[in-house]
Amino acid sequence: MAVTRARGAEGEDGTSPEAGAPIALTDSWRLAHLTVPNRVVLAPLAGIGTWFVRLQAKRHGAGMAVSEMVSSHAVHHGNEKTCAELLRLHPDERAPGYGPTAMQLFGQDPDVMHSAAATVAAAGADVIDLNMGCPVPKVMKAGAGVALLKDHDLAVAVACAAREGSGLPVTVKLRSGLSEGDTRGVELAHRLVADAGVSAIAFHPRTAKVHHKGEPDLDLARDLVADLPAPVILSGGMRSPDWIRAAWEHTGAEAVMLARGALGNPWLFAALLGEEHAPTQVEILAELDWLMDRAVEHWGEVRAGRALRRFYPWYVERLGGDKALQQALQQTTTIDAARTVLAGVHGMSAAA
Repeated sequence: MAVTRARGAEGEDGTSPEAGAPIALTDSWRLAHLTVPNRVVLAPLAGIGTWFVRLQAKRHGAGMAVSEMVSSHAVHHGNEKTCAELLRLHPDERAPGYGPTAMQLFGQDPDVMHSAAATVAAAGADVIDLNMGCPVPKVMKAGAGVALLKDHDLAVAVACAAREGSGLPVTVKLRSGLSEGDTRGVELAHRLVADAGVSAIAFHPRTAKVHHKGEPDLDLARDLVADLPAPVILSGGMRSPDWIRAAWEHTGAEAVMLARGALGNPWLFAALLGEEHAPTQVEILAELDWLMDRAVEHWGEVRAGRALRRFYPWYVERLGGDKALQQALQQTTTIDAARTVLAGVHGMSAAA
């Protein structure tokens, strides 16, 4: 069963259940004028979150999906690959019953962000998400990502530009700070909501210095939820259903955001929504087969054959982590070769 909790009175805006009423991860919630059908969200996954990865998450229950991180400068300057591939929204993402799709942009120039946000809105996005939490050095050196924690005035200007340029709800993904003891992310969250009209904050309560190591500071996230007059989406460390449910209850967050824990495991979305079961070998291989078809649709046969080598390890892990299978898949250069390898897995035929 999906976990439920009693909603407190803090932060109510009249769009959610009344104070004290039980809520569940399966319940809808409001993001500005949008209705998100449940409280489980796919995080932006750098270099991974293509339309078919977002669609996969929605097929398994995600109420909202966020694109991979896209450069506002590349969009502004009309980079062909960026605009044709990274801004692509597939018609299947808009199927009835599926929730909104957000496009995540990063950058530090308000004028460029204004232009890029307008392009993203024209491409069909429902929400603009801004990355102010990426700790990758090349992003930080450009003054973007988590580097914006150092300049709150600039961060607010960038968020205002995204909202004004797109006319869409804007959300921001933040980390708690740059290093241990730094809580500038919390301070910036309040500025972004109050001064830039940001509709929600996706909060990763780890510092930039630790990246994905260590335990998220759930108490800090709980305090932000209690004080911020906007929805907080909890991010970071989302791997096991039990831990995620406990973190959601502890913090009182509006929703949870799954990232690495969902790689090769889209069943995690369904598990959190009350449909938990261990996928069989046949189901895992069928899911990988679906993914391969969609990758070919997106990239073409040649590029998909190479690009999917990044994806195979996640599914091999679900299949038991066989090293020989892993090695064989990494040596393939075509989709047909990978399917031949997978046809040798027990219980599957070449036609599967």
